[in-house]
Amino acid sequence: MAKKDKRIDVYIEKAQPFAKPILKKLRELIHKGNPDVEETIKWGMPSFDYKGPFCSFAAFKEHAVFGFWKYKLIKDPNGYLGEIFNKGGDAMGNLGRMSNVNDLPPDAAVVDFVRQAKKLNDDSVKLPARPKKPKKELVIPAYFIKAVRGNKKAKTVFDNFSPSNKREYVEWVTEAKTDDTRQKRLDTAVEWIAEGKIRNWKYLPKK
Repeated sequence: MAKKDKRIDVYIEKAQPFAKPILKKLRELIHKGNPDVEETIKWGMPSFDYKGPFCSFAAFKEHAVFGFWKYKLIKDPNGYLGEIFNKGGDAMGNLGRMSNVNDLPPDAAVVDFVRQAKKLNDDSVKLPARPKKPKKELVIPAYFIKAVRGNKKAKTVFDNFSPSNKREYVEWVTEAKTDDTRQKRLDTAVEWIAEGKIRNWKYLPKK
């Protein structure tokens, strides 16, 4: 008998009307393909575990998404599975932005994907390790150097920072989207560096 989590029932009921049939169909097909899957909530969205991470779906205001943890290892001859958004796709899942139940692949295809994912976890197949990207040489802008040198204490501390600590500050400042934000970050950076602070998420302003 399928192991259902009532929190997912609640999640589906609160979803937009267009999304409910999509999520219900996905849930049904997941259990059909793997009756031993366990439902839970992770990162605020319905997730399914089976001997480790398995798959998940979510609904937003105008679209729903669904994805497999090991999608790169699933055979997909018809090309239904795409990349997730941070790898070039258009949504956080592998089926793109779904706004209608007809946007789903055929039931048989989804069930096959689920069964393949199950076998991968049964066989303890691991995802290949991500290749490490070589770090680019740190280029410190002239305006950053000038600001730090304008504060003797900040200059001394910054000169003694490790390369990674220098990079954290420089990238935080240079990645600002506007000149105003960049200047605010630069002023804050000089202040924190003078105090000997390592740039850390605890100190980051929200803007």
